[in-house]
Amino acid sequence: MLQSPAAAAWGLDATGGGKMFGVLVVKARDGTVGYLRGFSGQLGGQWTIEGWAPPAFDPAARDAIWIAGEVEMLAMTAERDVLARDPAHGPGSPSVTLLDAARRARSRELLPLIQQTYRLANARGDVRTVRELFAPAEPPGGAGDCAAPKLLAQAYRTDMIPIALAEWWLGAPPRTGDRRAGSFYPACHGKCAPILAHMLQGLPADPHPVFGAEPIAADEPRVIFEDEHLLVIDKPSGLLSVPGRSGLLQDSVVTRLRARYPGATGQMVVHRLDLDTSGIMLAAKNLPTFVALQRCFALRDVAKRYVAWLDGTVAGDHGVIHLPLRVDIDDRPRQIHDPVHGKDASTSWEVLERTNGRTRVALTPHTGRTHQLRVHAAHPEGLDAPIVGDRLYGRAAPEDGVRLMLHAERVSFVHPHTGAQLTVERPAPF
Repeated sequence: MLQSPAAAAWGLDATGGGKMFGVLVVKARDGTVGYLRGFSGQLGGQWTIEGWAPPAFDPAARDAIWIAGEVEMLAMTAERDVLARDPAHGPGSPSVTLLDAARRARSRELLPLIQQTYRLANARGDVRTVRELFAPAEPPGGAGDCAAPKLLAQAYRTDMIPIALAEWWLGAPPRTGDRRAGSFYPACHGKCAPILAHMLQGLPADPHPVFGAEPIAADEPRVIFEDEHLLVIDKPSGLLSVPGRSGLLQDSVVTRLRARYPGATGQMVVHRLDLDTSGIMLAAKNLPTFVALQRCFALRDVAKRYVAWLDGTVAGDHGVIHLPLRVDIDDRPRQIHDPVHGKDASTSWEVLERTNGRTRVALTPHTGRTHQLRVHAAHPEGLDAPIVGDRLYGRAAPEDGVRLMLHAERVSFVHPHTGAQLTVERPAPF
């Protein structure tokens, strides 16, 4: 936690009160190097605080729209509250419903006008509004209010040259539990990617990393078991299970198996492992087997066991984690804990070894949610120890050459054609 009078005044250490902060190293035209500091959204209820990068919008233009609009909507809210308390009307009456609809409609009218006050430049001097950068889609709420756009906007306003940028979380974790005090995080995809793609133009910025493009040996994935109906393979870390949606990443388990088995029918790969996860996967050579195995997974008749090294010392020796999960719509493909809207997710765990501040665990998922094991390991209400090498949920970006230490080491299921219990194991390579 950030322990200071300012942290207390700003409410950073209160439950759910943490915030993303950022620093941008800049260079003046005379060669002097300095830095700018910024925060996401408001801090202590204020948009502008002396010594910090101001908001990216034009305050005068925003006030001209928002102050009058806010007065109008507050008047609607007050009128609604009076009607809701009136026995002749009540909360669900037609008059209250009409006022609610009118207030929502007015809010929808004001939002695009406010978004037009965000005029964002880049190093080439090209200026775009937030709405232009997200067109034809609607900008997500809060777009332009993160620390990075604020810092870059201030650099361009003051004729500074951006050199390096970092953002990190300070204070209590959010209610979703997916941020840790003192940990650095990349800009989110949903709110910041279109904005930063524009604002960084004209700067010698590193290209966005493309994960899954590294060369993988031609004989991968290795076959562990095979008969006329199905395959059990050992997927290496770094190989996609299926081709990427963008079409840029075609190399995958699916494309390699199709090349090896041109006579196979159906989708072949019955389930998936994350790009960075290694281990056992099932594949079907024909459609009936694929359908039968998919049914086994749907009925949770397939037992899987993973092994992982965690970054931290886990308290206790075994247990079960129940944390519902859903996708973070502003930062796909990240998943977050959501007890209201999340889907049920359950994982059993057992400690195998503790050494040098790390814990080796066995993980048995009882559901198959995206990134389930990674979130359950990292979340404060889970094991509170992210998997080593996890670039999405770890404490810091992994060093070059460090892989995600998560491996599917065993799978057990009933063969859909022979009825025999089949258990296949492949020890972790770490």
